[in-house]
Amino acid sequence: MRSSGSPRAGRRRAVLRTAAAALSLATAAMLAGCASADTTTKPSSSGPEFKPVTQKAGSQITVWADSTRLPSVQAYQKAHPDVKMKIVTYDGGADGSTYLQSKVQLFDRTGSGWPDVVFGTPTDVTWASEPTKSGARPFAAPLDDKLVPQSTLDGFAKGSLAPCQVNDHTYCLRNDIAQVVLWYNKTLMDKWGYKVPTTWEQYEALGKQVAKDHPGYLVGSVGDTNSHESYFWSGQCPAFSLTKPDTLRSDLTDPKCTRMSKLLDGLISAKAVTTKGFFSQGFAKDSADKVLMAYGPSWYGQYLFQAAFKTPAKQIAAAAPLTWQGETTAATGNVGGGVWMVSSHSANLKASTDLATWLTTSNENQAAAPTYPAYTKAAEAWLANPANSDYFATDVSKPFQEAANEVWSGWSNTKFSDATAWSSVVLPALTSGKSLTSTLPAWQQEISNEAKANGYQVAGK
Repeated sequence: MRSSGSPRAGRRRAVLRTAAAALSLATAAMLAGCASADTTTKPSSSGPEFKPVTQKAGSQITVWADSTRLPSVQAYQKAHPDVKMKIVTYDGGADGSTYLQSKVQLFDRTGSGWPDVVFGTPTDVTWASEPTKSGARPFAAPLDDKLVPQSTLDGFAKGSLAPCQVNDHTYCLRNDIAQVVLWYNKTLMDKWGYKVPTTWEQYEALGKQVAKDHPGYLVGSVGDTNSHESYFWSGQCPAFSLTKPDTLRSDLTDPKCTRMSKLLDGLISAKAVTTKGFFSQGFAKDSADKVLMAYGPSWYGQYLFQAAFKTPAKQIAAAAPLTWQGETTAATGNVGGGVWMVSSHSANLKASTDLATWLTTSNENQAAAPTYPAYTKAAEAWLANPANSDYFATDVSKPFQEAANEVWSGWSNTKFSDATAWSSVVLPALTSGKSLTSTLPAWQQEISNEAKANGYQVAGK
């Protein structure tokens, strides 16, 4: 933990910071006054009612935030000077980091030290919603149990709170989402007479046509640590599907996995999709001007094209997620998005909950946030901010809003990062020239190994 300085880079945070470097870069009356303004809340659906610790109105709250979210917490403190706050910068925004979990385990043993509000990743919710040891209370407070109004919870994008929901309770508020859309260079597409694809089949055909007509130009990359979330999550591949809280289904032989791998293999062979990462060293310098299309998250526009690639304004546009021919239900992936949790140990739940709610839902904060807010109304304000829209060749509001409600719920939040197996097994195989389809068994085995090491039972078909 640090009182200042940059946190250690994590999976998504590392991507954002790399781009930044290229730029140079959410209560009913509760015991002792723990109510929020709106008293309409969802009753506890199962298990015992949440019992807060003794509340001390007006007591100081401790907030742990990553460096990216630090300005937002400071802005809340400035706007609410009567709220006593201690702000600490730490690296909990790093997906795969066990720092927060280790510290909470320590605090559970010593009986003190828990922060009141923390920024973290969806992976953190999997352990924070359960006791870390016998007799301990789960770190995260169930926000749907008389803390956050149901009307507020209902305001988040469809499915965006799924990572927060464990055992019929909601243990966090989603800060941002990174819904996958189809990015394309409108200037070049218009110049060459290409039509923006709406299906995966059209995307494949166009990619091969581009390889023939304009050798060297690209329609995508599978070389980054999160590329599988763009393609295989969007393709509804059951690589990380929890059928029970303790059972993970990982079946990369499923047709929805192999159809994606085969499509990508064909485009890789045609040299229309690269195995080099968009964020790999030297890519921006050597190949940025060769990217015609990119299937990736909503933050690609500002952090990949504008910041890292330095693509001139009014060239890049976004289109809705692709569908498979004959299928009417759209699905897409998600590449990132953090959460705010309130500690069940907090002696000032009112202040803690008010902060977490403001950070995630207020237009005042989210309109100028670095990435797309999960709260629908705040997202509208974000899109209306010229700083988030003027760069693009067309209005990105419609594709962003559509995709935000189409993230496939079958890719589950697990106790371990989904990026590790992809990075350690698949990426090296692709670099060595092996096909993606031939690497699926090894990828599945590594996922299985990680799942079992984290206490899951693993089911295949």
